[in-house]
Amino acid sequence: MSHSDLLTLCRTYLHTLCEEIPERSIGSEGNRQAAAFIEQELAAAGWVPERQEFQAMDWVDGGARLTAGSTNFEVFASPYSLGFDGSGQLLALSSLNELESTDLSDRIVLLHGSLAKEQLMPKNFIFYNPEEHQHIISLLEKGKPAAIICATGRNAALAGGVYPFPLIEDGDFDIPSVFMTEEESRSLLPFAGTNASLKSVAERVPGSGANILARKGPPAGRRIVITAHLDAKKGTPGAIDNATGVVVLLLAARLLKDYDGDRCIEITAFNGEDYYAVPGQMLYISQNQGQFKDFLLNINIDGAGYVEGPSAWSGYELPEPIENISREVFANYSGVVEGPQWVQGDHSIFVQLGCPAIALSSLWLSENIDSQNITHTTRDTTDIVDCSKLVELAKALNELSRSL
Repeated sequence: MSHSDLLTLCRTYLHTLCEEIPERSIGSEGNRQAAAFIEQELAAAGWVPERQEFQAMDWVDGGARLTAGSTNFEVFASPYSLGFDGSGQLLALSSLNELESTDLSDRIVLLHGSLAKEQLMPKNFIFYNPEEHQHIISLLEKGKPAAIICATGRNAALAGGVYPFPLIEDGDFDIPSVFMTEEESRSLLPFAGTNASLKSVAERVPGSGANILARKGPPAGRRIVITAHLDAKKGTPGAIDNATGVVVLLLAARLLKDYDGDRCIEITAFNGEDYYAVPGQMLYISQNQGQFKDFLLNINIDGAGYVEGPSAWSGYELPEPIENISREVFANYSGVVEGPQWVQGDHSIFVQLGCPAIALSSLWLSENIDSQNITHTTRDTTDIVDCSKLVELAKALNELSRSL
């Protein structure tokens, strides 16, 4: 395909995923539309797509409000939280020692300070779950407060660019919770010890989703797995995170249409990277149990195509021959440079399970991952995408896959 044709396809794909489809959060109708679109485009590119289907809840947010004394405070329902409508004594806790030594029963608990410094990992998230996070969650569940208010700041490394960030984002955690800014909480703290009223209109809704994958080449032998996650956070168009990764997958599928080499190449659109339970990834792991060390390489695309700066690749546990070939291939593309390693992506799953990996992203995003204010927000739109960078990455993937 010509460069011009690839650019046209790129813009069409991006428009469909970010503007025609309302949202791509797991469990939603938009997510299912996006999966069907990827399936359709893989078939159009000469691949035979497969579905890996799973059940996953959607979630409806009807807003929240908090009142203490005669003052109303701005709060937001924590994603995937249960709803709440009630009142209770407001209890403010800022340290682990306070949480360990205080009776929480039936109180409305405000977590702030060091307790709210970073997003708590979902209780059943197996890939990264610090003991401190597990301990905090366990104390909250044992304490049985009526509801939780979380006062948070910014933590882009774990929560993206959203401010305030939801301290708790876990559909397996059944204590209702809301979150608010640190600034707002300073006005709330003087009401500690008094009665507060909280109403959060939130509902968990049964839903479903699917990974979409396709393979070319012999089924036996070591597999090259090219991945990108198709889902996005609720309320965001998810252009950089991660419609652009899906676009690169689909463009690479077009360029690899005639592939008949002696390696199996698999293209997989994961569903769940931005969802508390990572259901698509967990299903993929279960269906490939014990095989990851036999994979040749994972190439994961996430955060690609940002308008500022070049694209970046980074390697993880690469054998020397694969690293050398990768360097030779990427050197042919002036807009692709070697960038810093980062772990907040699906490539880390493959590395943890014994498969070497390459991550493709944008240099600006990977260098500013701890401070960027784009991902997981409404600012993640197609306006910040350079389609020519996506086409270049697809061409590099085509050459790298064939070289390996």
